[in-house]
Amino acid sequence: MGSAQLTYRELVDRIDRVSNGALHGLGLAPGDHTALMAPNCLEFIEIVMGLAEAGTPAAMVNPKLTGPELAYICDDAQARVLLVHESLAELARSTELATVERIIVIGEEYERFLADSRPLRPAHRPEEWDTFCLPYTAGTTGRPKGVMLPHRARTLTFFAMAVEFGCYSPEDRALATAPLFHGAGFTFSAAAITFGGYAEIGPPKFDPEEVLRLLRDLELTNVFLVPTHFNGIFALGERELGDLKPARLRTIMSNAAPLPQATKEKIVDYFGDGLLHELYGSTEGGIISNLRPPDQLRKIRCVGKPFPATLVRLLDDDGNDVPHGEVGELYSTSPYLFNGYWGRAEETAASFRDEWFSAGDMAVQDEEGYLYLVDRKQDMVISGGVNIYPRELEEVLSTHPAVFEAAAVGLPDAYWGEAITAFVVLKPQARVDESDLLRHCEQSLARFKLPKAITFVAALPRNAAGKVLKTELRKTGTANSDATD
Repeated sequence: MGSAQLTYRELVDRIDRVSNGALHGLGLAPGDHTALMAPNCLEFIEIVMGLAEAGTPAAMVNPKLTGPELAYICDDAQARVLLVHESLAELARSTELATVERIIVIGEEYERFLADSRPLRPAHRPEEWDTFCLPYTAGTTGRPKGVMLPHRARTLTFFAMAVEFGCYSPEDRALATAPLFHGAGFTFSAAAITFGGYAEIGPPKFDPEEVLRLLRDLELTNVFLVPTHFNGIFALGERELGDLKPARLRTIMSNAAPLPQATKEKIVDYFGDGLLHELYGSTEGGIISNLRPPDQLRKIRCVGKPFPATLVRLLDDDGNDVPHGEVGELYSTSPYLFNGYWGRAEETAASFRDEWFSAGDMAVQDEEGYLYLVDRKQDMVISGGVNIYPRELEEVLSTHPAVFEAAAVGLPDAYWGEAITAFVVLKPQARVDESDLLRHCEQSLARFKLPKAITFVAALPRNAAGKVLKTELRKTGTANSDATD
């Protein structure tokens, strides 16, 4: 991003200086925790890797958080040192941090810290099960939790990605667009440099024109994008899309939220066939499945087959395997699993059945072994005693030509128990009313799956990873309902 660049020799030098600076200059010991709060920048990767090398893993903090939210994560992680971008220095210094003994500002202070450190590999050598980094979950269902990701899981994930996606080599050039503090954003950036490739750190704020321009002008070969990124790209005019179309791109990876089938079709039509991989996974479980390019239009609303070295099971509430074609909770086991939630043994245990981990997603598996996400277990709506999965309604709404994006939730209802309610964002200048959308839904859905209400909103609330915050939608819907009672 910008004119700053690092060669591999310079990167290794700076990583080693971070490691030695942590252990000697800062007096940290292997097993101590640190914290990092910064937007996407060149220093981010070297700091995470250097601290991991020292055995002092970083809790990776969303740079958009408030002071109290920053304090919660630093205190929860028991971070002794906080490295913070200069744009966030005032926030950090004005926040009471119970465990932080020193704040280092990424800028001139950080460069002095590096200059005072030795450019040598530290004597400490981390073990494969030691924590590499400590990303915090987005907290969509409660307080954020620190996810202990081991060195073993990160390294094996990179190798599996290189095999599966075929775009991580010394000749490949990647664009990092997702937030680096998020597990997926960091993983897809770090994989590029693990095998000697080139990684371009994109702008901190996603700009669809700038992203397409970088892909085109720098002749980049791979990019990781989330569904909201594609919405922004396809909102551009035909002239911009035509002028900015990249020629060298050969691998597109998408994750964080399910891609609506209509969006998949646009991706294939614009970027070309044979490029798109849609992944399903979680910070805790790593990449769990991948829908490869040949299957994008053949397998509708599908997230593919299990990732290499990954086993999956779909279980009912009693822990029994469900037959093909029936909905069950998706469990997986692989070499990419996390070590657990930091300081939360009970919550870690609750997410496992023996060695099988679940992020709480419901899915179906067909006879060929392909997986289809139905919805989050917690998002399932029980209306009139019938189970309804909001994602099915969201998919249908997204095919309407006036709809930019949609989300559905269940709201308390005196008669139905829960009433499925849709929140819809329209495309610019589009005009449509609730009855039009209901007629559109009636063509594809049974009556009990139709929304009881449709609310038009300017935007859907999302976390930094691009996932819709349905807890916020439920609050909005409940407040609106209370106001009209």
